[in-house]
Amino acid sequence: MDLTVHIPDELVAHLGGEAVHRKLERRALEGFALEELRASRITEVQLRKILDLGRIALDGFLEAHGIYQEYTIEDFLEERRALKELGF
Repeated sequence: MDLTVHIPDELVAHLGGEAVHRKLERRALEGFALEELRASRITEVQLRKILDLGRIALDGFLEAHGIYQEYTIEDFLEERRALKELGF
C-alpha cells in the first residue's frame, strides 16, 4: 500500500528541504512503524518487513529508539539448549 502525506512547504524547508525528501519519507515510515510496535499493533517480525531490516539491524534500530527486548532466563536457557543440540 502506498500512503501519501502532505507536509506544508514551509515545514519541508524547515526540515531540510527537498534535498532530504527521501530521508523524510524514511523518518515518517520509521516513526509510524515504531508507534505501531509500541501500541502492540504489529510484531517485531512485521516491523522488520516494513523497514526492510535484518534481525541484527532491527536490534540496533530498536535500541537507538530506546526499545529494549525483554530477555528472560527462560530465553537464555532455551538458546543454550538449542546451541547444545547443534553441538556448540
